[in-house]
Amino acid sequence: MDQINVAGIEMDLEVQGEGPPLLYLHPEHYAHLHAPFLSKLSEDRKVYAARHPGFDGRRPPGDFRRVDDLAYLYLNLLDQLDLSNVMVLGASFGGWIGLEMAVRNTARISNLSLIAPLGVKLGGRDERDFADLAALPDDQAMSALFSGKGADLGSFSDAQLIEVAQDRQYLAYYAWKPYLHNPSLARWLQRIDVPVHLLWGEEDGYVTAAYARRLVDRVPDASLHMIPGAGHYPQIEKMDETLSAITAGLGG
Repeated sequence: MDQINVAGIEMDLEVQGEGPPLLYLHPEHYAHLHAPFLSKLSEDRKVYAARHPGFDGRRPPGDFRRVDDLAYLYLNLLDQLDLSNVMVLGASFGGWIGLEMAVRNTARISNLSLIAPLGVKLGGRDERDFADLAALPDDQAMSALFSGKGADLGSFSDAQLIEVAQDRQYLAYYAWKPYLHNPSLARWLQRIDVPVHLLWGEEDGYVTAAYARRLVDRVPDASLHMIPGAGHYPQIEKMDETLSAITAGLGG
């Protein structure tokens, strides 16, 4: 794991593999469970994977607290590394960051592959687009995220449990008010001028398949691939199917 300073912010950056560049934007839960997926991605791509400020254990600057800030930070990272034709792969919260990057500047981005992204308000004012996991009992929250039994928190190490708590803290820090969305992002999706491939678990209870079908109609040059037998994190539950879908959709 390397350290890099981007726009005055220290970041942990893991670089692995060789091949076309891929920027991986991680989701908000269970970082270590996504590691096998990241490792497989690096078999035929050079993967750049940073931990978002705050999620990495460092307190972000006081004026850095919006998803917009994360989007600009990663655009700066691409500039600083002088990367071009980058595939941006974002999952859930990371998918939201990817959308925010793409409405701003795609000069260094070749395509987006997004796994059940948050961030876009499609329903009415009183309609909830994303399940409130904090308000659900633990078993129901886990069922919203996973098709199967879900993550076994009892098997997590102390360090991994601390990481889970930290991730929840910084999801709230960046995205609690308004809840998990940017009110103006839907309006600017029309600015995205690269192909977008959306991947979704058919049994996602956090961001449902019905939402997915509405989102694909709002994004130019977008396609949608549903993955049976998977919840919100198909890259954990159905890793091989998810990798195949990414390759078929945008990375082939």
